[in-house]
Amino acid sequence: MPDTVTEAPLLVTREGGVVRATLNRPARRNAMSRELVERFDALLAELKNDRTARVLVITGAGGHFCAGLDLDEAGGAGATPEERLAAALERNRRTGERFAAIAALPQVVIARVEGSAFAGGLGLVCAADIAIAAEGARFAAPEARRGLVAAQILPWLVRRMGRSAAARLVLQGAPIDAGAAARAGLVHEVAPDAAALDALLETILADIRAGAPGALAETKALLAAMGEVAPPGYAEAGARAFSRCSTGAEAAEGIAAFKAKRPAAWAAG
Repeated sequence: MPDTVTEAPLLVTREGGVVRATLNRPARRNAMSRELVERFDALLAELKNDRTARVLVITGAGGHFCAGLDLDEAGGAGATPEERLAAALERNRRTGERFAAIAALPQVVIARVEGSAFAGGLGLVCAADIAIAAEGARFAAPEARRGLVAAQILPWLVRRMGRSAAARLVLQGAPIDAGAAARAGLVHEVAPDAAALDALLETILADIRAGAPGALAETKALLAAMGEVAPPGYAEAGARAFSRCSTGAEAAEGIAAFKAKRPAAWAAG
């Protein structure tokens, strides 16, 4: 891995054993485009066998973490219904694989959160080992409001927050602030601003450096051995549920309403 890779939409830098991956689509609140996730997946594949890297820090540019899937790419304009269904199915399968790959890394993974961590961005937070946030951060699973389902993030939310708190988040769909996220166990610590968040991150990095790299990797493997995040077959069932919803009439209306900044047709029911 080169010391610095600066091409958008993912910025990767390395200082010793610390790799920083910055989602770099600030105009879109770092929403996950096809190109962004391809670059991110390539980084994860590289880190899987890199025993010189000790920590992966995931963060976002422009004061936001990640707004989730780029809805401009979700529609599949010009494609047939069958092509849209197949694309949505493959995209959601890869999303589930991405969260699993983050959790399985031998490195300690830290999510550094400012601004929005919504939908798939929330999944990144939950797949990380340690999550810290600035006071102004907000967390949400708004998929149902868009006519979608929180398919692949749901097991990770349940693991981090517990089933009851996760159920409320995905069913109510409203954002929660950083303090509520900390109380629910979604993030581990909250800092008052970005500067304090960076200072907190440096403290955590110093603590991790005090641990032996091999021992930390073995500890992560033992944590994983305690049980699967989701039952066998869940990831595929979730991918199929997401693909059905994302190509249906509710998603068309929900995404259109979101872009127009208006209530969806069902909101008055």
